[in-house]
Amino acid sequence: MALENKLGITDSVELARVEEKLSKKKALEIFEYKLLDTFEIGTFKGLSEIHKYLFDEIYEFAGKIRTVNIAKSGFRFAPVMYLETALQNIGVMPQANYDEIIEKYVEMNVAHPFREGNGRSTRIWLDAILKKELRKVVDWSKVDKDDYLLAMERSPIKDVEIKILLQAALTDKIDDREVYMKGIDASYHYEGYNVFMTEKLSDEK
Repeated sequence: MALENKLGITDSVELARVEEKLSKKKALEIFEYKLLDTFEIGTFKGLSEIHKYLFDEIYEFAGKIRTVNIAKSGFRFAPVMYLETALQNIGVMPQANYDEIIEKYVEMNVAHPFREGNGRSTRIWLDAILKKELRKVVDWSKVDKDDYLLAMERSPIKDVEIKILLQAALTDKIDDREVYMKGIDASYHYEGYNVFMTEKLSDEK
């Protein structure tokens, strides 16, 4: 059964296909229209703006804090009753250096504030912080899917692994269109979305 959506799609496979296509187009717009420069950096408000932009055509809950408890691979994300407090605390966490930024990213992943689309929107949010504070971004196309997922799974207990993995993929090509598009494709691939290439969607109207 598919998640309830604005498009009336009831087949989960079809929904995944449409969601990937529509939200990848929106991700490209975020880059081309320089929208990241207009969003708050390092706060839940900024993350919700990213999430809403990506998924607003598909889900009513785009940009809104989830109202249900969720888990993945046996890991339970922050309970709904503590979620708003957790997000406020994350918003005021320092982000002055690389370690602080990744620690903030890990905490936001544990919070998992949305019903769907957390990973994809939070990786864009992370790059926005890195770009502002360090003038760098992650070249996600250089981060292996299995290595990333394992490191993120362990990060709430020990974050050294994810710090090393992402640091090795940092680049100063912060405004490079190809790095961004390949990064979106890699980010979606982590979540099992790999039908459409962002580069080819950029040619569609």
